[in-house]
Amino acid sequence: MTQLDVRPRVGDTVNGVAGGEGGDGDVRGKGLGKGSVGLVGSAVIGISTVAPVYCLTSTLGSTAGEVGVHMPAVFLAGFLPMLLVAFAYRELNKAVPDCGTSFTWTVKAFGPRIGWMCGWGLVIATIIVLSNLAGVATSYFWLLAGEITNNPSIAALDENKLVHIATCLTLIAVATAISYRGMTATKGVQYTLVGLQLAVLGLFVAMALQKASAGTFDTGLDFSWEWMNPFAVGSMGSFTAGLSLSIFMYWGWDACLATNEETTGSAKTPGRASLIAMVVLVGSYLATGIAAQMAVGSGTSGLGLGNPETSGNVFAALAGPVMGPMLGILLFVAVLASATASLQTTFIPVARTVLAMSTYEALPASYARVHPKFKTPGRATVMAGVATGAFYTVMTLVSENVLTDTIFALGLMICFYYSLTAFACAWYFRGDLRRSARDLFFKGVFPVLGGLLLAAVFFKTLTDAWDPSYGSGSTIPGLGVGSVFVIGVGLLALGLVIMFVTERRSPAFFRGEILTKSTPALVVED
Repeated sequence: MTQLDVRPRVGDTVNGVAGGEGGDGDVRGKGLGKGSVGLVGSAVIGISTVAPVYCLTSTLGSTAGEVGVHMPAVFLAGFLPMLLVAFAYRELNKAVPDCGTSFTWTVKAFGPRIGWMCGWGLVIATIIVLSNLAGVATSYFWLLAGEITNNPSIAALDENKLVHIATCLTLIAVATAISYRGMTATKGVQYTLVGLQLAVLGLFVAMALQKASAGTFDTGLDFSWEWMNPFAVGSMGSFTAGLSLSIFMYWGWDACLATNEETTGSAKTPGRASLIAMVVLVGSYLATGIAAQMAVGSGTSGLGLGNPETSGNVFAALAGPVMGPMLGILLFVAVLASATASLQTTFIPVARTVLAMSTYEALPASYARVHPKFKTPGRATVMAGVATGAFYTVMTLVSENVLTDTIFALGLMICFYYSLTAFACAWYFRGDLRRSARDLFFKGVFPVLGGLLLAAVFFKTLTDAWDPSYGSGSTIPGLGVGSVFVIGVGLLALGLVIMFVTERRSPAFFRGEILTKSTPALVVED
């Protein structure tokens, strides 16, 4: 299909807003579909991108393995920096409702190079997550098919690499196509998938509490308020590892902000939606973690959440024992729905970040083209889909450990660009901090505190990842350091290389001539 290049020249008008000129650079119109999403739809997109059921099945056991019964406390500890950073996103979005979010805001605060790297962190983190989501959705697709047909040989098809990769690429293609067709199509699919997974999760919690009350499993535990005490975790290393997993479980809520140019009330609605999404997530995680721990405990044997044989996919082990053979299938459906829904919505932030970077000449101009009918960044969306498919295929064929360690390295990327965005908020609004107590805390104190917490996790994880035993325990031959460290640092180094190449082709952006603090955001009145 044809694409439309909507970037205006100086003096042009886009959607009724005139392009600017002078020292502030051009105001770029992106052409996205205005008013496509409301408050509820924006919150649903945020929840869907996080994929709570998928996150729980893949990290509930690992977190319990690190911190034992104090898993709920770590969930709360992970929520705190995310909440503080969410305030930064809300304040920045009020002032600059731009779909480039972290990239645009960090450029305005710290300049083009730091901003470009912040955008790179978001893009590469999203590609990694999309790859993992596609893999999980593929595995649960064949697992569910085997359960429905009662045929283990069908479920075993997932172990065939060629079948697995082919199915995975098909799911990526479908998700890309839905995202390509615009926010209206995205929103309709998401209401169904998010509603389904939250309803099944609620059913699981209720049945787990019933099993705990009846004492069905010998490993079950009585609830204790000590579970909520983060200071009772045995060691700082265990706490940091659990916190890193917890932070990953909340990642993705900022998709609410990436749709700000397509949301009704673009200055306020996305910020409110992100906070709603965060509250729903922390409530879901605490309820599920406490209920599961009461039912089966956090031990390392049997159905215990910390059992290393099942910790990578807890719900696959608990579905039958907790919910029974018939209702247990619903939990498989919920995990599949969660991964599939998130796979589709996670294209939103990466495509719109690439669109913004291209619009402001930080990437090739071709990615700034918006589809004339669907009002989506079509080429950027397709690029994200192709990159995800290629990344997953290569990683799967090279080594399963490499793919696993890449997911561990994701925590580094999340802390990297979230902390930069939080610091950008305080610096951008530094002139406002003495105006009122509200400005001081919401634009300064809270963002800085959140940024410091995430920066601390970033550097602690980087130090721990130097040890070859971190993650899967694999190493890069000849280097003697952990694969997680090499992948994390390597991806950031790759971003630097691409940035320097881009700087040679687009010098105006890197000279600070295109996007500055005083460059006005191109918004449409609601």
